[in-house]
Formats: sequence, C-alpha cells, structure tokens
Amino acid sequence: MRETFILAVLQGIAEFLPVSSSGHLVIGQSLLGVNEPGMRLDLVLHAGTLMSIFVFYRRVIWRMVSRFEWVYAIKIAVSALPACAVYFLCHGFIDGMFENVRMVGALLMFTGAVLVGTRYMPRGVKDIGFLRAFFMGCGQALALLPGVSRSGMTLACARAGRTDPEKAAEFSFLMSAPLIMGGMVLDIAKGGAGAEGAHGWLTLAAGALVAAVVGYFSLAVLVKALKGKWFWLFGPYCMAAGLAVLLFL
Repeated sequence: MRETFILAVLQGIAEFLPVSSSGHLVIGQSLLGVNEPGMRLDLVLHAGTLMSIFVFYRRVIWRMVSRFEWVYAIKIAVSALPACAVYFLCHGFIDGMFENVRMVGALLMFTGAVLVGTRYMPRGVKDIGFLRAFFMGCGQALALLPGVSRSGMTLACARAGRTDPEKAAEFSFLMSAPLIMGGMVLDIAKGGAGAEGAHGWLTLAAGALVAAVVGYFSLAVLVKALKGKWFWLFGPYCMAAGLAVLLFL
C-alpha cells in the first residue's frame, strides 16, 4: 500500500509536468522493488490522472458534447492515429522498454534536450488544425517509450507549429484520453485485470484517486508554466534525472 501511494503521488506530479510519468514510474518501481506484472499499475494510475483531465477541462468537454463540436472530436481522433499505428507495429519492443531502467535514463535526457530547445522556439497564436493535431499525435506516439514525456513532446510539437500555448495545453491533455482508455481495455483483454500479488483492486483504486487529486494540481501548474514562459525549465531537471539514472541505477 505504501509503495502504491508513493507511485500514485509520483504519477500525479509527473503525468502533466513534462518529465515523463511512465519513466518516473519505472524508476520508482525499481527503487521501491515493486514488481507489478505488465503495465497494469501504470495504466491504473494513468486512469486516475485521466479523471483529473475530465474535471479540469469539464467545461470544454461539456461544450463539445452539448454543442456537438464533432470537428474538435475528429481532430482528437486524428491525433491518436500515430500512437495506435506505432503500438500496433512495435508493442513488443515498447512493453520491453518498461523493464530497461537505463534506457529510461537516456530517454529522459532526450526529453530534457527537447524541452530546453523550446526556449528558442517562437510563441504562436494559431489554432489547432488537422495537420497540427496529427503533428502533435506524432509526438504522442514517440512518448509511448518510458522516459519520453507525452506532454513535453506534444507541447514541443505545438510550439514548433506556432500554436497558441493555452489551446495547445488543452488539446494535448484531451488527446491523451482515448489512448489511456484504449490502453486499459488492451490490458484487461490481455488478462492484466487480475488482483494477484501485492496490489489488489482496492489498493489500485486508492492509488488512482491519489493520482487524480495530485494530477489536478500538477495540471494547473503546467498551464501556468506555459503562460509564464518557463516551460523549458523542466528540461534541465529531466537531463539531470536521466544522468543520475545512468550513473547510479
């Protein structure tokens, strides 16, 4: 229970801040000696942060549903295509990466370099079009690898496309919802829904709730970071964390 609580807090912080939640979960599990089978714990904690997305952007979601804004919904579907294709073709390799903590360290350093690079990209005012949605989806596909930040890659792609930061943040987190839900369905279909081992369903549910609460506040911090022009400062942290993993784990 204690280990799950720690990992839930870690997930809530790292899911929205551009520091790779999946990478930090791999590192945390390695340090705590947690050997959860497959990706089940990772997906359950992601479900918790999915709840925080729904709460934080509840007005946007309600507007989409009540006003039948299907164009926006189709853009979200388009953004999911690259990740679906990459996982379908390379799922064995991707799943195996969750066992390779040193590679996670290297990918964290890569994430850090990309985030630092956003400092030199011009700020934009453009809306999310279908091409930009697909481009952000390519960044999301790259973030299937643990250690590559999903929010970091999608927002860096949006920044490269000169997209409005607030609109980019909104779209970045809403576009993650279909993949998280799809991942949960796949995990259950593969038989990952059992409660064997140290993590029963009650423990996992409590972890999801903690991740949801912490994730809500982390999301608010990231939106402020984008508005305040200090988003790139997460880069040096990722580079230092990745280097520490390479040297000491």
